[in-house]
Amino acid sequence: MKGNNLMSVVQGMLLISVSTAILTTVLLIFAMSARAALPNKTLVYCSEGRPAGFDPAQSTTSVEYTASAFSVHNRLIEFKPGGTEIFPSLAAHWDISPDGLQYTFYLRRGVKFHTTSYFRPTREFNADDVVFTFERMRNPEHPFRKAYPASAPYFVNLGLDKEITKIEKLDPYTIRFTLKSANGPFLMNLGLALASIVSAEYADQLLKIGKASNINWWPVGTGPFIFRSYTKEAEAEDALIRFDGNPDYWRPKDVQLSKLIFTIVSDATERVRKLKRNECQVMSYPRPSDLATIKADPKLELLSQPGLNLSYLVYNVLHPPLDNVLVRRALDMVINKAAIIKATFYEQENAAQIASAPIPPALWSYDETLKDEPFDLEKARALLAQAGYPKGFAISLWISSVQRPYNPNPRLTAEMIQADWAKIGVKANIVTRNWSRYIKGAHNSEHDAMLIGWTGNSDPDDWLGVMLTCDAISGINHSKWCHPVFDVLIKAARQTNDVEKRTMLYQEAQRIFKRELPFTPIAYASVYQPINKNVTNFKINPLCAILFMGVGLK
Repeated sequence: MKGNNLMSVVQGMLLISVSTAILTTVLLIFAMSARAALPNKTLVYCSEGRPAGFDPAQSTTSVEYTASAFSVHNRLIEFKPGGTEIFPSLAAHWDISPDGLQYTFYLRRGVKFHTTSYFRPTREFNADDVVFTFERMRNPEHPFRKAYPASAPYFVNLGLDKEITKIEKLDPYTIRFTLKSANGPFLMNLGLALASIVSAEYADQLLKIGKASNINWWPVGTGPFIFRSYTKEAEAEDALIRFDGNPDYWRPKDVQLSKLIFTIVSDATERVRKLKRNECQVMSYPRPSDLATIKADPKLELLSQPGLNLSYLVYNVLHPPLDNVLVRRALDMVINKAAIIKATFYEQENAAQIASAPIPPALWSYDETLKDEPFDLEKARALLAQAGYPKGFAISLWISSVQRPYNPNPRLTAEMIQADWAKIGVKANIVTRNWSRYIKGAHNSEHDAMLIGWTGNSDPDDWLGVMLTCDAISGINHSKWCHPVFDVLIKAARQTNDVEKRTMLYQEAQRIFKRELPFTPIAYASVYQPINKNVTNFKINPLCAILFMGVGLK
């Protein structure tokens, strides 16, 4: 009897073992089939420039935003593709205290960080990652910041380093931000690239092995694409960035590609050739002169929409004689903006319009009363003489080798400005830099004047606060202009949710800008996006980065 019982137990154990093995096999097959569910599609994107890295905290341009923040990472809040409306992302929902000083975010569960050849996570996304992401940018004494002393220029430009007074982990999936004052644009700012969540566990690993700077070149996120490699040889064309579709992405429908490849092609005409030969299926920034041939190709589609952008000419006020407002006014009033737009946009209908204000007309608080001074060579010469430069002077005029929708031909634009200034005795020496060298030099204040642009979100603070405040001098304020009264107005506008009051403050700030002219606004441009007709679910992003979330191929 005992023997029979023992045999029954053994048989039962065998059955359990076999059942467990079968269940494990079934689960493994299910997991493998789930991971294999990604469509076997590879999309190639012809990008215009090399990223200066993949760390969203350091990023200030669309090249990095596209290659890192919006491909590899997520944020607590995101902008809906094709628009400026925010929606919950890594934060499932949130509460705001009645006084507007505390924002409590309830985090999404079950979100996985990427598994790569250089990092294997042991846990899912949680509040520790949010604390690390923001404390590293906010606190100069943070251990990771001390190991890798990289700045967070955009975060600082928006004043968030001073505005956020406390970040608390209430439990593993609840985080609370306490602000110094009510902040109208705070939620919008959390949708920007700078707020991309990075892995605290990965950062700890890098600290332990003494390679904190790897966070800029070997990114780990929770986003739809997993970084695999960046092949770059000096200044060679066709450098490659390779990504895999993320089979564990928490929004599976947003991953419709198994492979995403960026090929770096700085020449716009060559990007068009590659697109027409199907060597890439999406390309960045066509020249207006190429739009007709793109439209005529039956295999291609040309998407377009008005852009939230501005091209402008910066005057570095740290470099005499550009520190003198009389000089800046003289230079400003002889620039023929209409001729520049006509020449560089090839008279495409509605391609661009003359800019007079530091924000675009589509933005609330735009001051339509701001007008340019009439073109007047004699008055400009008189202003230079009054400033002490009757015979003119020489300055450098920096341009990038990369074109943008708002400046499709930087070289021609610079040459036309050069010719305009020569009429009043000012000699502009045009200096061309590749994109990463251009941005680095601008941050280091190496330029006298430079052609640059901005694409921002639908809150004026992302324009006036980012491009012109004293805090932004270390970041995107390339004019290095600091005006105390202007700063007071911007800070006051941030500290209220009253749109009418904010509008009044922003318009007064714009009037100060127009009197001081730290830069000359040139053009607001429409955005054109060529794609292969086999590309599906592609939407133009008004916030400058190109998004591949949800994009597929027929």
